[in-house]
Amino acid sequence: MNTYNVCLLPGDGIGPEIIAEGCKVLDAVGAKHGMAFDYTEALIGGCAIDACGEALPAATLDAAKAADAVLLAAVGGPQWDTTDPNRPRPEQGLLGIRKELGLYTNLRPVQIFSALADASTLKPQVIDGVDLMIVRELTGGLYFGERMRFYDEEGAGPGGSNGQRAFDTLEYREYEIERIARKAFEAASKRRGRVHSIDKANVLETSRLWREVVHAVHDADFPEIELVDMLVDNAAMQLISRPADFDVVVTENMFGDILSDEAAQITGSLGMLASASLGDGTALYEPSHGSAPDIAGLGVANPLAQVLSVEMMLRYSFDAEAAADDVRRAVTTVLDEGWRTGDIKDVGTPADKVVGCAAMGDLVAERL
Repeated sequence: MNTYNVCLLPGDGIGPEIIAEGCKVLDAVGAKHGMAFDYTEALIGGCAIDACGEALPAATLDAAKAADAVLLAAVGGPQWDTTDPNRPRPEQGLLGIRKELGLYTNLRPVQIFSALADASTLKPQVIDGVDLMIVRELTGGLYFGERMRFYDEEGAGPGGSNGQRAFDTLEYREYEIERIARKAFEAASKRRGRVHSIDKANVLETSRLWREVVHAVHDADFPEIELVDMLVDNAAMQLISRPADFDVVVTENMFGDILSDEAAQITGSLGMLASASLGDGTALYEPSHGSAPDIAGLGVANPLAQVLSVEMMLRYSFDAEAAADDVRRAVTTVLDEGWRTGDIKDVGTPADKVVGCAAMGDLVAERL
């Protein structure tokens, strides 16, 4: 029996509720496939700020580095919301752990479960056949560049403004672009063989470098892959108008942050979208959604994105393809049987088929 150490980061809001269901499913997988999971829980985000004064305590980072994989739920909440650059924010924990673990590749699959086709706000003929993978560069760009706010004595404007200025630096190195491009082409080689590279090369110098490097990697090592350049504003439109045309989408950090949430809505609910962050260190798996503080503690959160993050963990960190396929089949079966959490129900869903967070986790575990 193989034993794996999983570092659990429940975080804030609905995080503790949904991560418990992820562990429930992992334990069911272990019982069926002869695997064992040891869990180490640590603090991140707002709860870490309250307990330790910082969003990513050193003990959390040590636990993550020592683990075979990290399962994270969600961070953030209004009580920690601030624009004061000197105060910690929960998101700093998420950005920090990605950077410290060298997790430069974020994979976000966007697939349509046939049972949930009506949950999308797009027409059925638009979402038919949607199966795409967003490959987002995760440790460079605007989110990690130099930033500053300061006063410019000569910059005071009309209306009594006091002359504040601010800047954020968007910067990419050639090797950062090369390695994420390679990940995208490798993913496409196992899928339908098409990569859309998203940039803003008509305006930004970083995007011009991005395009040059992506083409160089393509021409040298992946000429059999179809490569399509697309400006980010056009990509935002095309993801809604013809999402089924996309196979692999590769882009820089901020563009990827925005486009992946847009693509997630094609499925009808962020509560169904998982993600994997891969790179040089321990891989991290998390839902694409936030902490949903408005429903925290009510037991109604959708745990399926967390469960599908477990599927990705089994696939990418533990090389357990059969177990990962089982999790996917179990989720599909539960949905095909008509079970729904509140966020994915529709007007025709019978009341006795609407379940809470723990009950949905039970159903998936039972189907396993």
